[in-house]
Amino acid sequence: MVNVLVTGGAGFIGSNFVRYALGRHADWRVTTLDKLTYAGRRENLHDVMADPRHTFVHGDIADAPVSGPLVEQANIVVHFAAETHVDRSIQSAGEFIRTDVEGTFVLLEAARRAKALRRFVQISTDEVYGSVATGASVETDELRPRNPYSASKAGADRLAYSYWATYDLPVIVTRASNNYGPYQFPEKVIPLFVTNAIENIPVPLYGDGRNIRDWLHVDDHCRAIDLLIERATSGEVYNIGGGNEVMNIDLTHRILETLDKPRSLITPVADRPGHDRRYCLDTAKLRALGWAPQVRFEDGLRDAVAWYSANEWWWRPIKEKDPAFRAYYEAQYGRRG
Repeated sequence: MVNVLVTGGAGFIGSNFVRYALGRHADWRVTTLDKLTYAGRRENLHDVMADPRHTFVHGDIADAPVSGPLVEQANIVVHFAAETHVDRSIQSAGEFIRTDVEGTFVLLEAARRAKALRRFVQISTDEVYGSVATGASVETDELRPRNPYSASKAGADRLAYSYWATYDLPVIVTRASNNYGPYQFPEKVIPLFVTNAIENIPVPLYGDGRNIRDWLHVDDHCRAIDLLIERATSGEVYNIGGGNEVMNIDLTHRILETLDKPRSLITPVADRPGHDRRYCLDTAKLRALGWAPQVRFEDGLRDAVAWYSANEWWWRPIKEKDPAFRAYYEAQYGRRG
């Protein structure tokens, strides 16, 4: 059996990857390590918790006695664990530095002791490139993060690379564009706008709504990581993008149209600090290895809207019963409306 450690495996992308990995590889034994912060939830893994090839460990990547032995026993480490929301990083940057940078350092130190490690996948983000006015970011471009979240991810990204350059660890770095799909915490734009529209409450759109994002379905992201585990060259960076550039205002319109909701639900709010205007990735390097996105954005968005519509059991407790979410929502949007 191949021992695979997935950090942050109870989060959005991590849980989708755990589910994908167990379904795709009969010879993989997957261990999920997750601290279960607000966005990491057991409910995200409800359908694989009883799988005999899956083990869940509740713990912090920055806690070396907990995470270290798991890394040392692994053949493959896929490191998703991170604080991830730009808005929250603006409110509380320290948590992002501790988890994203210091936590990654703890894992890399343990990887130096691992005897059978053949791949360490550092999951980064396209936001490390900063705002891209024209063209597309290639893997060798300068990193220009413009908020604490992207800066913490850039730090972890380069720290992981340094452990390949210095210690010859089998590290690769992936930088993906905006993901969407099931089990995404409802602070993120697509699940937030979908669930607000279902509830017929205002949809808070930052600024003029003309910021552009490239959307990647989480299933296509999982397929890319799987391929890179096998085919990537250690020490290299690989962009993963869906090739779906959409303005936020257009995305909002599509969501409302899919749900047959009026555009009057759109409520402009003051733009957030350091809000990058556009991201765009050149994915030629990954495509040369044989990957291409399989989910058309129109189909993926329709399916995502349908998933949140059909799974109110998953998101209503967060939005209606979690006082921390309500406090965050009010702080983020209530004071800007």
